[in-house]
Amino acid sequence: MSIRGHDAPKDKGWRERFDEARAAAANVPRAFALLWEAAPGGTAGLTTVTVLDAAYPAAQAWAAKMILDGVVTSIRLGRTPHDGVVAVAPYLLLEFVLVIAKDIGGRIRSLVRELIDLRLGYLVTGRIVRKALTLDMRWFEDPAFYDKLQNARRQSEYRAMAVVDNGFYALQNGLSLASFLVILFAFNPWVALALCAAGIPAFVVQTRFSRLTFRLQTWRAPETRELNYIEQLLTMDDAVKEVKLFELGDSLLKTHAETFERAYNEDAALARRRTFYGVIWGTLSVLAYYGAWIWVIGKTVAGALTLGGMTFYLTLFSQSQGTFQGLLDNVGRLFENGLFLKNLFDFLGLEPKIIAAVAGPRPAEDPARGIEFERVWFKYPNGERWILEDFSLKIRPGEKLALVGENGAGKTTLIKLLTRLYEPEKGRVLLHGVDLRHYSSQELHRRIGAIFQDFVKYQRSLRENVGFGAVEKVGDLAAVEYAAKRGGADEIARALEHGYETRLGRWFDDGRDLSGGQWQKVALGRAFMRDGEVLILDEPTSSLDAEAEAAVFERLKELAAGKTALLVSHRFSTVRMADRILVLKGGKIEELGTHAELVARGGTYARLFELQARGYR
Repeated sequence: MSIRGHDAPKDKGWRERFDEARAAAANVPRAFALLWEAAPGGTAGLTTVTVLDAAYPAAQAWAAKMILDGVVTSIRLGRTPHDGVVAVAPYLLLEFVLVIAKDIGGRIRSLVRELIDLRLGYLVTGRIVRKALTLDMRWFEDPAFYDKLQNARRQSEYRAMAVVDNGFYALQNGLSLASFLVILFAFNPWVALALCAAGIPAFVVQTRFSRLTFRLQTWRAPETRELNYIEQLLTMDDAVKEVKLFELGDSLLKTHAETFERAYNEDAALARRRTFYGVIWGTLSVLAYYGAWIWVIGKTVAGALTLGGMTFYLTLFSQSQGTFQGLLDNVGRLFENGLFLKNLFDFLGLEPKIIAAVAGPRPAEDPARGIEFERVWFKYPNGERWILEDFSLKIRPGEKLALVGENGAGKTTLIKLLTRLYEPEKGRVLLHGVDLRHYSSQELHRRIGAIFQDFVKYQRSLRENVGFGAVEKVGDLAAVEYAAKRGGADEIARALEHGYETRLGRWFDDGRDLSGGQWQKVALGRAFMRDGEVLILDEPTSSLDAEAEAAVFERLKELAAGKTALLVSHRFSTVRMADRILVLKGGKIEELGTHAELVARGGTYARLFELQARGYR
């Protein structure tokens, strides 16, 4: 039984395998393009060392042949030890230089590779994060997107560097093999062909299992994400209270272990099959190698080869077979890693579903018009239910509008459409009479300030936590202090040892955690940093007591002065302060009016207001 309750992916037909191999091969030059971008000097150095390394084996084998033949000749001629050493001294010196050069080259190669690995890993991670930043909200609410992200992040750094290693080793083996084959084909072409052909079946087996490994691990992305999620639940501070209180640790660990075991069993079965077939075809290569040995020994005994010549060819046999198998192995691993890099390049190829801005001239803005929703229809990706149906609404410039309704009524959806995190399926949203599609996301977001119920608690300094509201001013301490004072966070700064430079949160050793109300004041300060013409307040006082809430709303009145504001709140003491109140139900307007008008009407708002007010009597 597989993790998902059905069989794991099977191997494909020849046409699909061919297309897969072609796609994997196309990813190899793309990986080397990343390498060149990350470290052009290191790439050039690694290429030089690789070419030199390829020349060493044949040169060393020839030097060893000349030394052995020189020794045999000196013995036959009766030379003194001194004269014998002098006769082979040039070849001894050559052998010494080759060994030293190879050792130095290997050390340089390791150093350059280590530095390249760091650069390449940083580049790939940066590409993934930057791509995620360009994608719109629709992607982040689609489970398939997280599968793509998981597959791209899981092994991309390792696989990219593996392609580099395999590529350079394949180049080195190819050049070395070319030098061997020139000599061996001149000696006996049939022996050369037999040694090479014996390694092909093992290569074919490895390639087939590389495809199966790739498909199995790609297919399993949701389960890998689930394992990571359980690990986060058991180790992160935002979940530890409930995990301990409800004694969830053992239960979650059991689920984690069961999921891992199923994945392990699939991987182990594949690894056993791969090893079994590798042993069978590896034995064939060994038989071919020793067959060549027997043939050369026979030639030497017959007098057709000198002892040095026999040693030379036996060395070439050994090195050529090992080099050919190494070449095939590196090509096979190039194929495997190229397959896995498909996940990276597929993710980097994702495009935003919301275009930056509609082409063509933008209509002139009309300051007399505020925000307008014109016959808007919207449902979420893969959703079947319309969240908004033929929805129309006009919000006057400078008006404070409160949004009320049960969960799922469409309050948050209106905010997402206004901030262009999503676009309507039908209809349009306008700001000052201009369709939001004419604005770039960056321009629109600069004109909107917001504070959300689930605001982010950045594990950074207090200055940054406030300054991120206008990131271009995060280094302007005077602006940060002014915004913090307006939001009520200045008193927090005075109580901290390092003031605005104190790190907040408890993820790091020097961090200072805050209470919920203190964090909310920091978030308010962040909202004050942005001087947008539209203000969104999504449950801005949910973590505060009544007294603190009243103080915050005095600040919010200041923040919202002269601006159009949308307020989402379940506290009717807050809602009643709005100019108008919109009651949503099923994506449609159920009621719209002032607090007094809606109470007098005796509808849904009046009933909910009375229920909440009763709790304070």
